[in-house]
Amino acid sequence: MLVVPLGVIGALLATWMRGLENDVYFQVGLLTVIGLSAKNAILIVEFANEMNQKGHPLLDATLYASRQRLRPILMTSLAFIFGVLPMATSNGAGSGSQHAVGTGVMGGMISATILAIFFVPLFFVLIRRRFPLKPRPE
Repeated sequence: MLVVPLGVIGALLATWMRGLENDVYFQVGLLTVIGLSAKNAILIVEFANEMNQKGHPLLDATLYASRQRLRPILMTSLAFIFGVLPMATSNGAGSGSQHAVGTGVMGGMISATILAIFFVPLFFVLIRRRFPLKPRPE
């Protein structure tokens, strides 16, 4: 959940830079950004947990998970960003609502992707060192 503000900050910044309003369309776009940014973080954390439970040191498992999940995260995020690009640049009837959704989602996903690549592994290691998992009985 620590990655959610990273996407929200990008969405707010992109909307502010384009001079758009914080309306209901923008807020629907925020829900999408929150979901996708959380999914990207889960990909890294789940893989790092799995590697750590197999006996790899925490830092090594986290770095390995980050490297292994980088390409799927980038591919998913870039496909989504380019998918909403027409919404952000549309013109014509009803384009105001499309601008709000497209701009918010695009800005949010760009910032969430770039920042999450660096901050999710950092947060994961810091939290796991502070609150280590107890071994599960088998």
